[in-house]
Amino acid sequence: MAAPIAALMLAALLGGCTPLPPEAPASPAAPAPRAGTDGSPLGSPFSDARSGAVSVGTPLVVDRGELRIGTTVQYRRIPTPSEVHDLIQLPGLARIVLTLEEWPRDYASLRTLDQAPDGVEMTVVLSGWPENRAMVDIWNYLSIPARIIVIVPGPPPSIDAVAAINMMRGLERVIAQMDEPSRSGFERLQRPLTFRKIVE
Repeated sequence: MAAPIAALMLAALLGGCTPLPPEAPASPAAPAPRAGTDGSPLGSPFSDARSGAVSVGTPLVVDRGELRIGTTVQYRRIPTPSEVHDLIQLPGLARIVLTLEEWPRDYASLRTLDQAPDGVEMTVVLSGWPENRAMVDIWNYLSIPARIIVIVPGPPPSIDAVAAINMMRGLERVIAQMDEPSRSGFERLQRPLTFRKIVE
């Protein structure tokens, strides 16, 4: 038994004394990317709108059950009547997505949505809790069916806020953006609840 152990120790000692191979020459430094690009031929997907890139703040809605070749039109505001009318000419229009940073305050501002072409799916992403029941009711006046998703910063500020949102006909889901997800405060919510954490 002593011979194999001694042989292993000798091999380890000899291996430790073996000179290292010469270092490979350093490669030349890559050229710095041009201002406003990431150096790739397509540019950065996170650059500003002036370079033609899509805004990261606009969510892309993908339904894996949707097999047709359709077109999604996205707005970060409520479209004007002429813009909605122009959508009729768009080939393969399948879905309109609205991302609103604030809740509209009156039905007059939403009335344009009822002019959307028949058969087009409407998805609306709203930010924050509604200030009052009236801001929820105006969505119930729409004749076009809308899938509504509300992203909130945490539990409702009052029982009235969650009671109001429970009456929203098109509300599909509430997403709570929280660093530490917790169901505390959401017990009265009558819609599916999920959590989201943003890591900068």
